[in-house]
Formats: sequence, C-alpha cells, structure tokens
Amino acid sequence: MTHKAKVKTILCVDRSDAVYDQIKKIFHKEKVEIALEKRLDRVVDRFEEKTFDVLIFSSSAGRTGNITSRELLEIISENCTVTQIVLLVNPGEFKLAMGAIRAGSYPYAKLPIGDEELRMLIDNAVENRPQYGTNLLLKEERAENKLEQMVGGSEAMRSVYRQIRQAATTDIPVLLTGETGTGKDLAANAIHQLSERTAHPFLPVNLGALPEGLVAGELFGYEKGAFTGSTTKYVGSFERAKDGTVFLDEILAIDEKVQVILLRLLETKELYRLGGKRKIKVDVRVISATNEDLRESVDSGVFREDLMFRLDVLRIHMPPLRNRPGDLPLLVNHFVGAYNKAYKKDILNVAPECMSLFNAYEWPGNVRELKNVLMRAVVVCEGKEIGMRHLPQGLRSRRPVRPMIHIPVGTSLADMERELVKRTLAYTENNRRRTSTLLGISRRALYNKIERFGLK
Repeated sequence: MTHKAKVKTILCVDRSDAVYDQIKKIFHKEKVEIALEKRLDRVVDRFEEKTFDVLIFSSSAGRTGNITSRELLEIISENCTVTQIVLLVNPGEFKLAMGAIRAGSYPYAKLPIGDEELRMLIDNAVENRPQYGTNLLLKEERAENKLEQMVGGSEAMRSVYRQIRQAATTDIPVLLTGETGTGKDLAANAIHQLSERTAHPFLPVNLGALPEGLVAGELFGYEKGAFTGSTTKYVGSFERAKDGTVFLDEILAIDEKVQVILLRLLETKELYRLGGKRKIKVDVRVISATNEDLRESVDSGVFREDLMFRLDVLRIHMPPLRNRPGDLPLLVNHFVGAYNKAYKKDILNVAPECMSLFNAYEWPGNVRELKNVLMRAVVVCEGKEIGMRHLPQGLRSRRPVRPMIHIPVGTSLADMERELVKRTLAYTENNRRRTSTLLGISRRALYNKIERFGLK
C-alpha cells in the first residue's frame, strides 16, 4: 500500500528507542522530522520551542520526572490543539495508561504494533486535526499573541501590546477608546498588572451602569447623613483603591457636577467625601474608557475640555475584531479551550464552515460577541466538533460580509498589492488555493508574490 505524506513533525515520548526507530523506518522516504524525548518533564520544553503535528506517547514513559502522564497530556491538549496525540500501551501497563487516557479521548493501540497499523494511526490523527488553533506554549507565540488576559497576534494587537507596556512604565492617565466589546477592560487591567502598582487594588467602575445620582457617592464616598438614605459612612472607589488603579469605564456617563469633582481630584490628588469636611489624600492611577468620540462631546458642551485634557494624556485605541486579521483562530482556540475546562467538555474542533462564517461575519459586538457565541456553542455541543447547528440562529442567517481593506491615498502600488495579498491570506486562514481564487491569479503567481513580499 502506498501512502501520501500528511505529517511533517512527530515527537515520540518513550523510555526506549524502539517506537522511535520504527517510526523513522516507516517515514524514511518522506521529509518527516522525528524527535525522541525520554523524560516527561522535558516534553513541555520541547513544545516551547517547536510545534509538533503528532505526539506519540508510550505508556512506558510513566512518571519520568516531576509530572504525571495525565498532567502532561492535559497541558498539551489545552495549549496546543493542533497537535494530535496517539497513545501506545505496553502489555501490563494499562493501569498506568488509564490516567493518561482519562485526560482525553485519544486513539490508542497495544504494543508491539505493526508498521501498517502505526502508519494508519498517525495518518488518521493528522486527518482529524482541527482547522483552527496554535501552540500557546511556544515562547515566541506567548510573547507575540498574548498579553495578560488579552489574546491576538495581529499587527493591530501587537501595536496595542506595545502601547500597554509603555503605559505601564509611567503613572500618567490613560484613555482607552474603541467600540463596545473590544476589550478595553482587559487592556486597563493589563496596564495595572504590568505597572508598579500591581500589588495594590485594581477597581473597575462601570459608570454607565450606575444611576446618575449614585455616581458621585460610588467614586468619592459619603458620610453618614450626607443625604436621605445615607445611614452609614461609605468609602468610595478612589479611597478603596489606595496606591492602586481606578478604571472609569464609560467616562462620558458622568454629569457636570461629578466632572468638576473629578477634575479637582486629578489636579490636587485630594477629595472630600460627600457631606464630609475632612480632606483625604489619594494616590491612585486613573484609566478611563469610552466607546464614543470624546472631542465631539466636548464640542457639544456635554464634557469639560479641561477634564478631557487631564484624562486623555496617553490614548490607546482598541481595534474592532474585523480589523484584526488572523486573530480569529487564536481567539476561537482560546475560548473553546477555556469553556472546555469550565464546562467539562472535550471539544476538539470547530467545523470549517463555522470558521468560514466567523471569518466572513463583521462581529459588531467584537470579541465579547465571539466569546458569547462560543460559550453557547460549547454548552450545547454534545460531540467533539462545533458545527453550524450549535451557533445562534441569528448568526447563521446573517449574510456573510467580507472584510474591507482601507488604503490611504498615496500608498504605492507595491504596498497596496502586498497588503491585499496579506489580508486575503489572513481571510482564508492561509488557504493558498482559496486565496489565489479570490485574487484571480494562479497558485504559482501567488507563491511568487508570497516570496517577493516576505509573507511566509
């Protein structure tokens, strides 16, 4: 029987060389990289440097180091969903192997195993590989695709990460802008966690969710008897966040009276509780956010210009999901993995038609909408793959809209062409055949452009 090569990298985890040598013999005529690791506690180190298509795990590895088989497989399954795992069990070691098998539904076979059966197991594993995902254990991936709780490797998000790191080195006020659901709260928390104030409180206040009459009391506190119903003293957010950070979300929701008090606090680093006469010193970092145009609110007289200047010292714009090419697979992988763990599911894949719909959809609710869609899908999915039937009817019935490319006047033709090829590759998840079809060029011409523009 002849086989077509479907796999490029294999890591064999085994205390002996037998299975490793057998795999080398099976693939000796093909360009397949095969590595051997004899200690469990070094496997994660391997994945930090490289992504493997298949992990062949022998029960003889047992506990070779300070990690168990089950713990290791859980780490790989959660963080590297593109790697397929195959278990090989020695006679008499089924008890030892059961802990690993319980960590996930992996294909397995008894040892010794014939060449044809082993080849078939590896081929089948690769054929069932998810259409999305990445290796979150990679050191370079962790550096480029994640920052604190934020996920994304697009150039737009890497720019945000750079600005967040810069903001964290200073203590100046930061204004976060962007549409609803773009992760302004996560960005604010990341700035705090990376700053010297990280050991102190981070207090988010959603000003838009508070009744207008309660905003001042929540922020600055009040004394007993300050107004009808204030039967006890209340310590406000700025006092509670002592030496930490206050995050003022939906800053445009505050009225003129609160704006005046906030401006005075920012200028003097002092406040008075409502109804109080004692001056209170406050040392906090202020981060604010809005999904509206702050300058427009100033021009219309809704917001004080002097307060805007105090808040808008360093501005970070959070890009909408539709302007983050290539981030969807990372986010899908992240959320499905998180909800697998939260709801004790074992979903391995998202159907290609779902990913196509995700890529074509505009996501008006941004990452928050994607998160909610995937939470629902994981909860209702009974099998191993999320399909169209698991998505909300409203999403399924939406007419797909391809992402737009906005190119400023004055851009060179070469730069325009490079951006078009780059964005189309991202839109098709690096599917070269589909990319060449959309661009109306041959695959050979596409490969030439990828080489010329350095898009490998």
